[in-house]
Amino acid sequence: MITTTPALAPALPARAVGAAAQPAVPVKRVSSAGLMEGGRELEIDHGGRIYRLRITQLNKLILTA
Repeated sequence: MITTTPALAPALPARAVGAAAQPAVPVKRVSSAGLMEGGRELEIDHGGRIYRLRITQLNKLILTA
């Protein structure tokens, strides 16, 4: 399941408030179960470099290059 949530806007200095207010861009949210598709590890190709995302024995996510 993919959902979106509004991004947190960075804090602006007091003098800049209202000067260039832009709407927050929604952030894409993906469940880890949907991403892993029943597995415990997957590889991500990013800019020609392979990263490994895995679920640990303590059910934490670890991303390594």
